[in-house]
Amino acid sequence: MIQAVNISKSYGELQVLKSVSVRIDKGEVVSIVGASGAGKSTLLHILGLLDRPDGGEVIIDDKTLTNISDKELSAFRNKHVGFVFQFHHLLPEFTALENVCIPGWIGKRPEKEVREQAIELLDYLGLKERLEHKPNQLSGGEAQRVAVARALINHPKVVLADEPSGNLDTDNARELHELFFKLRKEFYQTFVIVTHNEELAKLSDRIVNMRDGRLQ
Repeated sequence: MIQAVNISKSYGELQVLKSVSVRIDKGEVVSIVGASGAGKSTLLHILGLLDRPDGGEVIIDDKTLTNISDKELSAFRNKHVGFVFQFHHLLPEFTALENVCIPGWIGKRPEKEVREQAIELLDYLGLKERLEHKPNQLSGGEAQRVAVARALINHPKVVLADEPSGNLDTDNARELHELFFKLRKEFYQTFVIVTHNEELAKLSDRIVNMRDGRLQ
């Protein structure tokens, strides 16, 4: 499903990723762990096509994506990759429902179809009564579940999460972790998660350790 081959990345003179190769199969839940500065988030951003490597290749669903145009890359990312971040990054001026719809509308899908699916997703995630609430009217756990719904709206094959429970209390973090595995079971999506949370990492199918820009 996802393959990184000899990925390297530097920022100025700082080499963050050093010939990293990894393969993640369809339906796997993989946690990437390691100390701060090990290169975890940089690798995740490259796997999710938010950043380009200096060298190497990224392949998703048998399509090599390293050298395609920015426009093609953006369109592929919008359709096939969902993101959940530590801070939900919901747009404050929009309701929960509108925030979830935005990636679908960007992908030029029919407005009514996207809205109906967003309502279904938010209902599935226990947020049926929060559709018209704005982010500042939601709890941390609710906002993060809205972010999960937004990540799922375009039926992505891959969901990438960067410290998704890092800003949540213990109970909400546990609920979010359980949600990921429920989604994998029901929709057979592939999850790649950067986390410091040992509980979440241990639940994963596989743990990938990073140290100094390399996989251990």
